[in-house]
Amino acid sequence: MNPDNEGTPVSVKIRERIAASRKRYFANDNIAEFIQPGELEKLLDEVADKMKGVLSSMVIDTENDHNTGDTARRVAKMYVNEVFRGRYVEPPTITEFPNVGHLNELMIVGPITVRSACSHHFCPVIGKIWIGVMPNEHTNVIGLSKYARLAEWVMGRPQIQEEAVVQLADLIMEKTQPDGLAIVMEASHYCMAWRGVKDMDSKMINSVMRGVFLKDSTLRREFLSLIPKKV
Repeated sequence: MNPDNEGTPVSVKIRERIAASRKRYFANDNIAEFIQPGELEKLLDEVADKMKGVLSSMVIDTENDHNTGDTARRVAKMYVNEVFRGRYVEPPTITEFPNVGHLNELMIVGPITVRSACSHHFCPVIGKIWIGVMPNEHTNVIGLSKYARLAEWVMGRPQIQEEAVVQLADLIMEKTQPDGLAIVMEASHYCMAWRGVKDMDSKMINSVMRGVFLKDSTLRREFLSLIPKKV
């Protein structure tokens, strides 16, 4: 199939580019480099059209029901432009500054509120993240708000919490090159609260430790003691 054919769905064109580059396109991957200008709007149109079919298969009369007449497009916009935006757009621009003051003390950012969706059921995952950084004289310094922007970009995809925290840790390590990095995330998963066991109080907590946080148990305890025990 010629990807330039006018009748070819834009999703097919994007997938063909990814396949040609031998890259993957898992739910929590960013595929922005394979999307050409103007194609995101076409992808939204395609998703909206497919969503109409989903509603039809659920036996919902969207032609006459005033509440669901435009639901397909609203859902498409929600997924492409908001909830899963982290899949389709480039990472946020992060201005980095040299560590002129030779900062080498523990710095903690948080709690950062994050919102994602479970890749198993597309149910909301809502929680908070704490980030601990141990800089060195060569570490790139970034503004505090930039940690939140990076977290939002990573979480703005269908995610599993364990993998999301690792992705965020890899990204921050790449951007800042610190001696150590520690991340703790605590979140509520609506695939447990809204369906299944319907447990409203259950939360998941996980952490990622890199560099000196792995080697220095005293530093690790200091970080964990300074973050709140509960969200």
